[in-house]
Amino acid sequence: MDDDEVANRKVSFRKCLEHLSGAGKAIGVLTSGGDAQGMNAAVRAVVRMGIYVGAKVYFIYEGYQGMVDGGRNIVEASWESVSSILQVGGTIIGSARCKAFRTREGRLKAAQNLVQRGITNLCVIGGDGSLTGANIFRKEWSGLLEELAQNGEIDKEQVQKHAYLNVVGMVGSIDNDFCGTDMTIGTDSALHRIIEVVDAIMTTAQSHQRTFVLEVMGRHCGYLALVSALACGADWVFLPESPPEEGWQEDMCVKLSENRARKKRLNIIIVAEGAIDTQNKPITSEQIKELVVKQLGYDTRVTILGHVQRGGTPSAFDRILASRMGVEAVVALLQATPETPACVVSLSGNQAVRLPLVECVQMTQDVQKAMDERRFKDAVQLRGRSFETNLNTYKRLAIKLPDDQIVKSNCNVAVINVGAPAAGMNAAVRSAVRVGIADGHKMLAIYDGFEGFAKGQIKEIGWGDVGGWTGQGGSILGTKRTLPGKSLEDIAVQMRTHSINALLIIGGFEAFESAVLLSDLRDHHPEFCIPICILPTTISNNVPGTDVSLGSDTGLNVVVETCDRIKQSASGTKRRVFIIETMGGYCGYLANMGGLAAGADAAYIFEEPFDIRDLQSNVEHLTEKMKTTIQRGLVLRNESCSENYTTDFIYQLYSEEGKGVFDCRKNVLGHMQQGGAPSPFDRNFGTKISARAMQWISTKLKEAPGKGKRFTSEDSICVLGISKRNLLFQPVTQLRKDTDFEHRIPKEQWWLKLRPLMKILAKYKASYEVSESNQLEPVHPRGHEEPAAI
Repeated sequence: MDDDEVANRKVSFRKCLEHLSGAGKAIGVLTSGGDAQGMNAAVRAVVRMGIYVGAKVYFIYEGYQGMVDGGRNIVEASWESVSSILQVGGTIIGSARCKAFRTREGRLKAAQNLVQRGITNLCVIGGDGSLTGANIFRKEWSGLLEELAQNGEIDKEQVQKHAYLNVVGMVGSIDNDFCGTDMTIGTDSALHRIIEVVDAIMTTAQSHQRTFVLEVMGRHCGYLALVSALACGADWVFLPESPPEEGWQEDMCVKLSENRARKKRLNIIIVAEGAIDTQNKPITSEQIKELVVKQLGYDTRVTILGHVQRGGTPSAFDRILASRMGVEAVVALLQATPETPACVVSLSGNQAVRLPLVECVQMTQDVQKAMDERRFKDAVQLRGRSFETNLNTYKRLAIKLPDDQIVKSNCNVAVINVGAPAAGMNAAVRSAVRVGIADGHKMLAIYDGFEGFAKGQIKEIGWGDVGGWTGQGGSILGTKRTLPGKSLEDIAVQMRTHSINALLIIGGFEAFESAVLLSDLRDHHPEFCIPICILPTTISNNVPGTDVSLGSDTGLNVVVETCDRIKQSASGTKRRVFIIETMGGYCGYLANMGGLAAGADAAYIFEEPFDIRDLQSNVEHLTEKMKTTIQRGLVLRNESCSENYTTDFIYQLYSEEGKGVFDCRKNVLGHMQQGGAPSPFDRNFGTKISARAMQWISTKLKEAPGKGKRFTSEDSICVLGISKRNLLFQPVTQLRKDTDFEHRIPKEQWWLKLRPLMKILAKYKASYEVSESNQLEPVHPRGHEEPAAI
């Protein structure tokens, strides 16, 4: 790579933040309402981004109560004051319910306390109640200041100087009960707590053939109950938005006994704490237990998870989400004018967006109104696309129609795993098999990748065969990195022998390469002229056609958890720098996003070339850092980021240059990143995306009834992935143009835009690409594309 190319790739990261100066501005940040994991990451991002652009940032302790009480509750924050809080659950600045703020007198005191410190920008992290309060405060602001001036509390000059208040909200709520955003801060971490418990309960339940009734949080929203039911393959789920139909008691007992008859040794029933029937009467976990014991005589236990769900360390997803939202909130405050309405920084698919706060709150309240009025279909639709997709997918996978009620398609659909194992593969296979059977297909499992395919290791797989697969790591079908190139004739023979009408390939870059090869050879092998869908599944997240690969979330959580432990080990021994090597091939996703989620000082990746000067500058940066109260460093390195600057080289360089200032340790994470149980995100994502792939295959097969139809068009071999906000099927023939086959990565990667964000939060000068438009988006834009609800 020549110097010009290096320079160009570096310049591509620079887009100026200079026009967004925060000089002379003051931002107040508070957390309010129920706490949620990830709030601290949001607070850290607001403080550091605010200081970075030259603004003063103030902690407002104990939520609105602290704003009303003033005094020591409103304190200027420093860069170091938010160090080491990324991995801490809850909120370090406290949260409280505040009655005083609901009165005008309370808001008058709060306004006086803010004006005294020159705070006219508020960043509120909380639920819909907290955000509604902030909006009322914003609307009343000028009136409150006038009243304070009349009472002689402030002078006219202060009224003019602080004439308007800007408000930006971030939703921190484990329930994911806020309309307009796909995920709220804390939801993913709460799911981690629930799934940890479910996995533990499953082993004891199997031993004794027990039924467990699990009660999870969600007084008005069933998101946690629904997604955990989807992620663990629960037998039955009770939600406030979608009550069971009349006579559910008998239906549920029939379902439980049918599952036992299929040799299933346990039953799991998940109940949201706000579960109701169609008459709005509560359905409690004790009620359900009594019913099961009385009707079926099963040994049944109740477990109420309670506040366990709010606690613990935030997941990698929540840390990255909160960091992105925090930075975006500061940018929104700096871009705001007196006319800008209060907005919520939100997540849509994989994009950060700004939405009008009032409309989001209104829609959230409309859901409750619909439930109160027993308009349950409306309630589900108002919850948004993510909730609706989850509910429909759960229903399809949980309940099997009797064989005589399924219309047979007379088509054989095969499922294969290709490439390195990745968490979520088994969840995807389970989902594909069950949706395929429900659509009337005969489902075939191919064992041991294309090697097994060529040898004829193909068997029919049934509904019950994939029970309990969602929580299993690795690949139960077996997977190999071998490409089909050497055994194309044998594979074609097997496809003829088993009359395979469609193929679902679940795997990493090898799956994509295989599909390209099969596409090229359709003229020579008519057997390959069938619908083929690729589900990108790899921890490296390096497959073209998707922003997020199945398995990458689990790998990222392993990286982040390990970094947390390593950082903790350094808390006793000061002045220590850790160098950690991550997997990913040439793709720097794990190193970069792991660095953002773990609060690293630097992350070396192939996509951003670096030289000895960059290494030297990082050493100098860490030397300066050791003079502060934060006396430890964390550096991540992608395994293939540089041929010569190896992990050993960087370790030796840091050790030599840091002599007398800090000492060094290195750690290679290796294959532990590929192992372990899948994260809730990967279980849910794998289940949903695989169900969608099977729908696509079924639609294609219906377009061509009869066995003789040949599929030769480009759009019959596709990769299914998330692109920005949409789920897209993209032909491999188009994607190959966007692929760097030598380094096995896409030519364009969205997460590189987040790279400056990691640098800014680590106190490096960097230019962050900000949204040029200061426009708010409508809450529910209905486009032609298919939304990618994660």
